[in-house]
Formats: sequence, structure tokens, C-alpha cells
Amino acid sequence: MKNLLRLLALASFVLAPALVRADPLPSSAVDAKPLAVGAHAPAVTLTDMEGDQVDLAKVFAEKPTVLVFYRGSWCPFCSQQLAALGELEPKLLALGYQIIAISPDTAEGLKKTAGKNHLDYRLLSDHGMVASSAYGTAFRLSPEIEKKYGGYNVPLTPIPGGEGYWLPVPTVYLIGRDSLIKFVYSNPDYKVRLSSDALLTAAEAAAK
Repeated sequence: MKNLLRLLALASFVLAPALVRADPLPSSAVDAKPLAVGAHAPAVTLTDMEGDQVDLAKVFAEKPTVLVFYRGSWCPFCSQQLAALGELEPKLLALGYQIIAISPDTAEGLKKTAGKNHLDYRLLSDHGMVASSAYGTAFRLSPEIEKKYGGYNVPLTPIPGGEGYWLPVPTVYLIGRDSLIKFVYSNPDYKVRLSSDALLTAAEAAAK
């Protein structure tokens, strides 16, 4: 019962379901609508740090997946989350999961993140906003935020075929081999991330 209540509390951070990207692109993290529990995880193709194509549909079919959307190698909150996920990896592997983390980074950015945080799990590039759009996590940066980040020399990613720049809302999904989403945590406040304890609790529950 305690674990159930905890998961219900986490669910308060999950935004309304969206099967396709809203048009126009959401103008803030608050307006983004990540896919909800029960939706089918979109089958998209991304690239890894070696530049090889990765078909997520095939990856999901192999084993249950912890899928993480993060902002990039430049984000300290993302680095902390990814490092903590690396420490949790042995327990997740024991439950039968694999870990996939997706960001707008180029291949070089992925290599930087993997090296800096000593990560063994797979990092994928969504530089073209394909996955973030399909999963409803992408949003357009406001001119104010764009200017602020530019002042910090943050390597922002241009919106494909449009003006401005975009980021994903940090989001964690648990996805079954049938590609059904079993758990979602998404918070528009990028400073607040799902704790390792909460993720493990959710993973244990979803694995039953």
C-alpha cells in the first residue's frame, strides 16, 4: 500500500496524454504533454554516439526499458540524474531492464556525457527532435531563456525547419516489451528529478 501511494503521488507530475506532437510546438515546459501510461511508445530511429542508426521498436522488443529524456551534456542536473541512474543500473538489470537515455546532443555530446559520468548504458541523439516530438516532451525556448542560455554559452539545438531553439522536458518512462508505457514521470521544473528509490519502486511494480 505504501508503494502504491508513492506511485500515485508521482503520477501527479505526469501531464495529460498526447499521441502526437502538438502544433504549434509548445512554448514552455509547462505546456508540453508527454505521453501517458497506457500509450504505445512511438517507434522512431535515432543515432548513437558512433553515428549508427538505432530502431527503438527493435530495442523495446528485446527487454523492458527505462527510457530517459534529458536536456544535454551541459546540464548539471542531467549529469547528476544520469550518474545516479548508472549507480542504479545493476539493480535495474537484475529486474530485466535495459536503460536508454535520449538528448538533443550530437554524437560528440553523447561521448562527453558518457565519459564524464562513467556510463555503460546506451545514449542516443535526438538532434532532429524526432523522438522528443513523438513522445510529447519537446518545447520551444522563449526568447528570454534563449538569451539567458546564450549568455552561458549553452549549445542550444535549433528547431528543425523552423526558427528558434528547443529542449525536451526531463522525463522518465518505463516501457514493456510490447511497447506499452507502464510508468511516466515528467516535471516541467528541470531541477526536480525522479529519485533512484522512486524509480526502483516503480520498476519493481511494473516488472510484476
